[in-house]
Amino acid sequence: MRKIAILTSGGDAPGMNAAIRAVTRKAIHEGFQVFGIERGYLGIIQEAIFPLQARDVGGIITQGGTMLKTARYPEFQDESLQENAYQILKRHGIDHLIVIGGDGSMRGAQGLSRHGMSTMTIPCTIDNDMGGTQYTIGFDTALNTVVDAVGHIRDTSNSHERVAIVEVMGRKAGHIALQSGIACGAEIVLVPENPMPLHEVCRHLKETQLRGKEYSVILVAEGAYKSGEVKEFIKNHTEFDPSLTVLGYLQRGGGPSAFDAILAARMSEVCINTLMSGVDNRLIGYIDGHIRTISYKEAEKLQFPINEEQYTLLSILSS
Repeated sequence: MRKIAILTSGGDAPGMNAAIRAVTRKAIHEGFQVFGIERGYLGIIQEAIFPLQARDVGGIITQGGTMLKTARYPEFQDESLQENAYQILKRHGIDHLIVIGGDGSMRGAQGLSRHGMSTMTIPCTIDNDMGGTQYTIGFDTALNTVVDAVGHIRDTSNSHERVAIVEVMGRKAGHIALQSGIACGAEIVLVPENPMPLHEVCRHLKETQLRGKEYSVILVAEGAYKSGEVKEFIKNHTEFDPSLTVLGYLQRGGGPSAFDAILAARMSEVCINTLMSGVDNRLIGYIDGHIRTISYKEAEKLQFPINEEQYTLLSILSS
């Protein structure tokens, strides 16, 4: 009986538990023995490896976070640690390692594959910034969380006729800010891919006020500006005194949306089917509505930046 181990790595995201559940039950159905690894790649080194049964993952599909815990372990880039991890996995009889996480997690899987480990990566990060896939598990849920939060903030901003600055996650990618900005009708969205000078932000706010707008919502991707600097600049160069809300970990928590839960199930099915066909060391990508398996090398080259047409549309709709 072949053995599969599952780990979650990097930042947690809604849908990780849904993926753990789907991989576990699909693998058991196909005759694999399944093991969980706690705390990501660090858990391999610590040998936090334990068997998983179908009932062990019952009831977790709607839960946020990850039952396997997670950890950031940048030291795992070291070749000697990767070789050590490979030997530990082999000692436990693990034939395949399934990694659920973001681009750093995929690089860890790719490193292990170079040492001889059979790996697969299921993309799961709210930032949606991985090569090889247009959507990552957790992104849709994060968008819904932001849109809901901005709706509450907009109500108060409207009542007080104020400018509201809302900082969202995304590291160096503006996917969350742009998509949620379109969905919630933000007046200004600041993303790292299209830097907008802050004096232009001030000019836009003044123009919208002259057109009769009594309030404005500004979404700031964390990789574009420090939101506190945006607040101070606007305060010092206009008559506005903006409020500031940093959504932070609110975007990571909570159960997955229906889209993310279904995506986790579909990607997990393809992952196990691919291993059964004798193919490994692949990312499970979602491209143009289809789930594909993509080599790690191809995934690094296949990038999906923010949609410039959507950014233009946002500017039109916010005028």
